[in-house]
Amino acid sequence: MIGSGWRCGVALAAMLATGAAAAPAISPERMSASVKVLASDAFEGRAPGTPGETRTVDWLVGQFKAMGLQPGGRGGSWTQPVPLVRTQVAPGGTIAVAGQPLVRGRDIYVSTVRPVDRVAIDKAPMVFVGYGVSAPERQWDDFKGVDLKGKVAVFLVNDPDFEAVAGDDAKGKFGDRRMTYYGRWTYKYEEAARRGAIAALIVHDTAGAGYGWDTVTAPGGENYDIIRTDPNARVPLQGWLSGDAATALFARAGLDLAAERVRARSRTFRPVPMRALTFSANLSVKQERVESRNVLARIPGTRRPDETVMIGAHWDAYGKGTPDAQGRTVRPGANDDALGVAGVLELARGFAAGPKPARSLVFALWSGEERGLLGSETYATDPIYPIDRTVANLTLDVLQTAGPARDVILVGQGQNQLEDDLARAANAQGRRVTPESLPERGLFYRADHFSLARRGVPTLLLMALGGGPDLVAGGRAAGDAWLRDYMKCYHQTCDAWDAKWDLRGAAADTELVRTIAANLSNDTRWPDWRADSEFAAIRSQSAAQRRQASSQPFK
Repeated sequence: MIGSGWRCGVALAAMLATGAAAAPAISPERMSASVKVLASDAFEGRAPGTPGETRTVDWLVGQFKAMGLQPGGRGGSWTQPVPLVRTQVAPGGTIAVAGQPLVRGRDIYVSTVRPVDRVAIDKAPMVFVGYGVSAPERQWDDFKGVDLKGKVAVFLVNDPDFEAVAGDDAKGKFGDRRMTYYGRWTYKYEEAARRGAIAALIVHDTAGAGYGWDTVTAPGGENYDIIRTDPNARVPLQGWLSGDAATALFARAGLDLAAERVRARSRTFRPVPMRALTFSANLSVKQERVESRNVLARIPGTRRPDETVMIGAHWDAYGKGTPDAQGRTVRPGANDDALGVAGVLELARGFAAGPKPARSLVFALWSGEERGLLGSETYATDPIYPIDRTVANLTLDVLQTAGPARDVILVGQGQNQLEDDLARAANAQGRRVTPESLPERGLFYRADHFSLARRGVPTLLLMALGGGPDLVAGGRAAGDAWLRDYMKCYHQTCDAWDAKWDLRGAAADTELVRTIAANLSNDTRWPDWRADSEFAAIRSQSAAQRRQASSQPFK
């Protein structure tokens, strides 16, 4: 075991870097205590719109009040409304392809985000659309003008170059193993809706998705979406086909799935009708509108209060599901993301006790992340603090629980200048930055910072799912083993608080965020995107205003 001197050294390095010598150290013990509360059965898995949400929000607001922070919502409120539609595909019903039933949970997983009472599809043609990418800037179009109206679109997961080899047209077109937004299931469902498909199904494989079939089926047919004015903005039915079921269905259509994967890596790929296969479904849906809430707290800046540094995590998890082998139904989301919330609370406590920042600090705890970043998306479409005056968003989402590490994992390398801030802060701790080793998981597009990033706000995500850390005790091999073990519990009932956790590494990562946030909140600097980032152009539209502001000294 590493002694307490290591932790004190980390805290001292962070305090020296921030100049906040009076700020208390990030406490692994307090973080653990917060997780123990949030992941307890009393909070029922923290699903939006449930009694578990009410307890969660009340507890979080109470924590911020006790620290002396100010409400961060509108009109002196601690919360921001997040109106949602919640749907649940009921047990029973039928799903069949060409008359042959598919078993839900084994062969297929489906849900809907439309506020309807029933999904009825009768013998809709099925079309294989490859990776389903329309990317003019990369000279790539999988659709070739084929009409998908009233059809079921079948997609491959990830990007066209995920499995590409030398000689394939797709090789290097989408970042090789690094997933782009085109590889995300959210993009594929959105593209299917834009093209009028009646359903969208993605062929699952663990490597391409970044998680196993158990993670796909974890929501149990439940889904959420923001309230939309356009009823056609989402497909009536969306879901996944298991690898085995997809292979069998392709064979029934006279197609070899493995060969079709290869064809889909070609620029000349065209959608392939799945001959003789029609898709039918008759499913009852329970739907309701629920009012969820983001929790927001603020420390006003003393000299530039209209400029905001935001620190965030998501409070929601997956609520209750079907009983596991031990009879447990609550999916407590202890690491994902009660631990990130615990880190945000520690940061808020430290900043509240230390010198007041020149720029404002906002602590955002989001709803609906697990259902598609819905809370942060609600905020980003109706921001309380102007997007063009938001300096940065720093997000904590899944931290490692295996103890001190020699490095910190960087998700989304090459995006913006906050990576340089991270490197400097890590160096002050005697650590280094390691780029994610599993870029195919597309983590940069899977956490709440992305809602702000796509509006141009520079972001930094600390997430341990990008690769095993180089642990002080056991090195990279031990870190990889920790990650493998954790992924078995990802979104499951076993993502639970454990008294055996060693949170010194998580506390050290949280200290990195404090260092970066403190520096940004006491500076006139505006970090920017790299020139080749897809978000650089958005941010540049308001660059002149920021340059003018930064040229003015603090008053």
